[in-house]
Amino acid sequence: MNPRPTDTRPLVSAVALVCVVVVLAGCSVVTPVASTPLRVLQLNLCNSGMATGCYTGRSVARAAEVIRARIPDIVTLNEICSGDVDALEQAMTDAHDGTVVAAFQPARNGRTGEPYRCVNGQQYGVGVLTHIAAPYRGHEIHAGIYPAQDPADPEQRAWLCVEATSAFYACTTHLAYTSSTLALAQCGHLLGTAIPQLHDRRSYQPTVVSGDLNLRVGGTPDVRSCVPADYRHRHDGGVQQFMATTDLTVETTESIDMERTTDHAAFLVSLNAPQQQDRSV
Repeated sequence: MNPRPTDTRPLVSAVALVCVVVVLAGCSVVTPVASTPLRVLQLNLCNSGMATGCYTGRSVARAAEVIRARIPDIVTLNEICSGDVDALEQAMTDAHDGTVVAAFQPARNGRTGEPYRCVNGQQYGVGVLTHIAAPYRGHEIHAGIYPAQDPADPEQRAWLCVEATSAFYACTTHLAYTSSTLALAQCGHLLGTAIPQLHDRRSYQPTVVSGDLNLRVGGTPDVRSCVPADYRHRHDGGVQQFMATTDLTVETTESIDMERTTDHAAFLVSLNAPQQQDRSV
């Protein structure tokens, strides 16, 4: 004997009733959509002119080539002059349709209180370039100078974040090289104080942090001691580190040859960012 078919009429009626209620109420239903790829490119360009062992004057041009070829969504920049941001912003604009945001934060001269300077007189520091996919909902720039600094080093280190409204935070920093203990304290301030304060004061959004931290996996101290438990972590085998909140999934990492224009390879991290959208019914 064949089993009797299940009567699905009550279920169909219930679903229909829910649909009617939702329509009448004008509710908004949140539905998941496909993940969005997000590519983060870290570059230390050694372009101040002060570090003669790695300065070539050609690293910005090479960085522009890499940006146009790899089309990153976020570029974090260390050891740059303020004018370099304009050239690399143009490369990002060439690579993308839509909105590109450029931000720069100078290090501070601890002896004068003024921005630290490259040999060419421009301000020296860190930068972030971001492509913000449509719809653009605005952005804010957040930055600061670390409270812990080496009193013997006039270059006081800084951090920088771009907040792409309703999308992500993209942050970078270049930490102290004179003391790994000091670099760890600066890392702890960024990940344990500055960024959590942004999340509290503004709003939480997926967050990436990428930069030359002058700390290593397996070093003393180990860079992993400043990585929050709720962050993913990748590195280039050296001092360039990448961290992301766990709502971002790391797909691949890659070192890219900078053709001897600087002393660091470019470090590219490919992510997936889960998205949701509101659907009115």
